[in-house]
Amino acid sequence: MDAYDTGSGARQGPGGREHPAGPGGGGTGDGTGGASGSPEGAAGPGAVRGGSGETAEAPPASGPADPRSPSETAEPGPVRDAAESGPSAGTAESASGTAPATAATAEPVKPVEPVMPVDLPTGVAALSPRYQVGALVALAVVAAAVCAHLGLVFLHVAPSNTLTKQHGAAVDEWVFPEFEQNWKLFAPNPLQQNISVQVRAEVSTADGEIRTTGWYDLSAEDGRAIDGNPVPSHTQQNELRRAWDFFVATHDSDDRAVGLRGTLSESYLRRIAVLRLERNDAAGPGGVVERVQYRSRTTNVEPPSWSGEKVSDRPTVRELPWWTVSGSGDPREGAA
Repeated sequence: MDAYDTGSGARQGPGGREHPAGPGGGGTGDGTGGASGSPEGAAGPGAVRGGSGETAEAPPASGPADPRSPSETAEPGPVRDAAESGPSAGTAESASGTAPATAATAEPVKPVEPVMPVDLPTGVAALSPRYQVGALVALAVVAAAVCAHLGLVFLHVAPSNTLTKQHGAAVDEWVFPEFEQNWKLFAPNPLQQNISVQVRAEVSTADGEIRTTGWYDLSAEDGRAIDGNPVPSHTQQNELRRAWDFFVATHDSDDRAVGLRGTLSESYLRRIAVLRLERNDAAGPGGVVERVQYRSRTTNVEPPSWSGEKVSDRPTVRELPWWTVSGSGDPREGAA
């Protein structure tokens, strides 16, 4: 059999495989069509006529047309596989829509950028400008008051100087009695005595009679309130003690006031006495406290055995005169 079969319009390639026909249908390698005038010759693109007159099946209608030129399709040679087809095969697959998208055509995924936390203003900076100005003014006032207080207390405890001589009255008016300072804790001979402050009252009963109460040991009451209390009140620890020290420092041995501070100390003790007596219900139902009287009982602390110091163990009693108070508890001037 010859290389070119005379009974067929298709060229035979090596191995006896037929090459696709050109655009003209079952034409030969020189581009001429099949038998002229035959109906089969006009079958359209893709129709291949064999030597026996059989017509090959056309490719599916949905497939794309072969993009190669007639000269490429008519050239003899082995059929190239998919790996050697190169861009042509890729183009055909893309056109058919059956091939998946390649990495070149896919959009790259952008990494998510971390959101940085925003530092919001805090404290005074978070306020509006109007409130910031108000806060600054309040802080300035508080700072000025603290500095003035510390300065006055320093002048009170400092040695006598020009400022204390000129403004001593103003300093004492601010310091006494609430902010009084002393050096007893650091003195060479600190206080070595136990002082018990006691008070009693004359009460006008509902029947119009006058009766005198017994002595109330105010120091012992404060001691019982402090004993076993991990956070005792400041008044329980210092109110009565500081008031008595204030009185002793401003009165002479005859219990006469020395200066204006002496009168102030008496008023302070009277007020404390009335409050404590009301707490103990000393007046009773319908009774009124008319007068109060203080006394102190001082006992020396026994020195250690190795010191060799000898002190008296007899208590010393100091009894103050009666002070008149009003029925409402407010102190009156003068003493009875």
